[in-house]
Amino acid sequence: MTEDLPQEIKTDRLLLRRWRESDGPLFAQMNADPKVMECFPSLLTREESDESMRRICEHFDEHGFGLWAVEVPGTAEFIGYVGLKYPTWQAWFTPCVEVGWRIDSRYWGNGYAPEAAKASLEFAFHAAGLNEIYSFTVPHNLRSRRVMEKIGMTHLQEHDFAHPILAPDHPLSRHVLYRISRSDFARS
Repeated sequence: MTEDLPQEIKTDRLLLRRWRESDGPLFAQMNADPKVMECFPSLLTREESDESMRRICEHFDEHGFGLWAVEVPGTAEFIGYVGLKYPTWQAWFTPCVEVGWRIDSRYWGNGYAPEAAKASLEFAFHAAGLNEIYSFTVPHNLRSRRVMEKIGMTHLQEHDFAHPILAPDHPLSRHVLYRISRSDFARS
């Protein structure tokens, strides 16, 4: 089934595609930006960023989808990623597929994250046949929470959780949980 899935997604303004080696330096630059990484435990070194890119590519190979590299044709070859992935840690709602994004701060405010995330949900529910998608972030990440709401996700407030890979007293441990089902998406 995974070999039958589309390898790229086009929206009105964006191309979501598999990663290229040339994305590595721009991805590393983005992962070293304190603005982009303010809601993550730390900035990533070049080596950590390269390892993250390797894992993203492996996810594609294993599942037929993943966190697509996002480009703005004619403007920028790489502005970040948006897409779908299976979290590798355990929580009450895993295993699941999450929709997530990380966009270079130079491209914030253009509506690229919700546009690409909506296309990812379309892919999830129609091409991949998934039934529900989750997303999560720290409570103060209002930009990501707005994206979740714009794409029709619902905050499951009673199920907010402590992220299992962070110490319970870590300032970023607490996470809000959002969900959307195939039927919710069809109504949005």
